[in-house]
Amino acid sequence: MRIAQVAPLHESVPPHQYGGTERVVSYLTEELVRQGHDVTLFASGDSDTTARLVKGSDRSLRLHDEAVDTMAPHLLLIEEVYRRADQFDVVHFHIDYLHYPVSRRQNTPHVTTLHGRLDLPELRPLYHEYDDMPVVSISDAQRRPLRGANWQATVYHGLPPSLYRFRPTSDGYLAFLGRISPEKRVDRAIDIAQATDRPLKIAAKVDPVDQDYFASEIEPLMKASFVEYLGEIGEAEKEALLGGAAALLFPIDWPEPFGLVMIEALACGTPVIAYRRGSVPEVLADERIGAVVSSRAEAVRAVRRIDQIERRACRAYFEERFQVERMARAYLRAYRHLVSASVPSVGGAEEVHDSSPPGSPS
Repeated sequence: MRIAQVAPLHESVPPHQYGGTERVVSYLTEELVRQGHDVTLFASGDSDTTARLVKGSDRSLRLHDEAVDTMAPHLLLIEEVYRRADQFDVVHFHIDYLHYPVSRRQNTPHVTTLHGRLDLPELRPLYHEYDDMPVVSISDAQRRPLRGANWQATVYHGLPPSLYRFRPTSDGYLAFLGRISPEKRVDRAIDIAQATDRPLKIAAKVDPVDQDYFASEIEPLMKASFVEYLGEIGEAEKEALLGGAAALLFPIDWPEPFGLVMIEALACGTPVIAYRRGSVPEVLADERIGAVVSSRAEAVRAVRRIDQIERRACRAYFEERFQVERMARAYLRAYRHLVSASVPSVGGAEEVHDSSPPGSPS
């Protein structure tokens, strides 16, 4: 198939450091190329891909000191995709709803993976208006606020199996990886580590919007002797951090759409202890690979039992459910359905679902 992948311009594909959406776009793009498809990637100019690259900006906007208005490059990107749309069998967008007014008026089949939270009140009227836009969720939980959207599939994220090596033993510390923000609750991770007398390594970025929160609420907690703050790390350091951890702490306080770091940890053989919010019960659907908890007390008990978890079971669970080849197959089924339908049906499309349990047909 001739497939266009349209990525956000905030980070390169793959990102140099933090960036979940762009990382997933990269894995999907490279797997589709590996399977023999003709793929064009619309992304920032500092992206690295085996697909045909169309530059939406010279470099990723977060690293561009002069990029004040980040919306303008995205509008130009959408215009460029529109001009080239008839060159593709399907266009796969990862830029949220920005392209809807244009895509509604083009003939090329298209689909949008929604990577963010959907429980914001402004989104209901938007998706009431654009209920003809074919969309893909990254978990069933993500869909709940917008059940009337034109859902085509639920496709879980997938990683290349060789991306992270299996680590049969840990170094005993706990790990937190992601962003420092109120909804990610690194303060909970610090509290859990203290209560269980475990060292905690924190690798996280701080967005400008969260700088005040970090300075007032989190930075003082970092002074504890058992906490090691690594700052924002790249892909090269991630394997060592996750692989050496006795467990990944994922103590979120928001409706997480997926949580890529959970499957990254599992790929290393590292158990995950996560709070029961959003997609967590779906991703961690097997008690043998960690614990889904609802309170501090449950999290503390889970950490104290963590050495009973068989790390090889964590890796096996990842291989069964979250490999990139499975993700690509699910997206290809969605693409082919849209192409065969010519014009996406409104609200009644046959869904392509990929949240089946391990071992089921896909």
